[in-house]
Amino acid sequence: MSEKTGTFVVTHAEAESAVVRDVETAQVHTLASNPGLEVHDVLKATVAPDPPLEVTWQVIEVDGRRSIELVDSDLEPTRHETEIATEAAVGDVVREERAGTGEIHVLRVPEDEVESAAQDVIDDEETIARAARFEAVRVEVRRSADDGVVSVRYLPD
Repeated sequence: MSEKTGTFVVTHAEAESAVVRDVETAQVHTLASNPGLEVHDVLKATVAPDPPLEVTWQVIEVDGRRSIELVDSDLEPTRHETEIATEAAVGDVVREERAGTGEIHVLRVPEDEVESAAQDVIDDEETIARAARFEAVRVEVRRSADDGVVSVRYLPD
């Protein structure tokens, strides 16, 4: 095994170790130590196998680090997001770039499944990995049971 450079999201962190996931390949690396990482941190870093057994990894260089805030908002989707959803079929996800950077994902779901769909987005590790790829620092999940809409806003700093 050799060094890997990329963007990693921290999926698990304890005092003595951490687990990071490459946001491009989804490969998971268990770190032999925790250099102060917390869940949802994003690292642009280089990791390498930890000698002598090389079954765990170590962070050997960090080019950038940020945290991603995951917010279960009590706000409803915007009027624009609701309009986008009305044009989508139930079960569809519509992706739209935000002005500047980031993206908005609008999901059309059955009205009685809005809460569970929003919770699925919040619990899904891919939500944070996607935010890392979009270079977002905040993910805001909004919902409207009346409209059957869940919006996921990937917001830059």
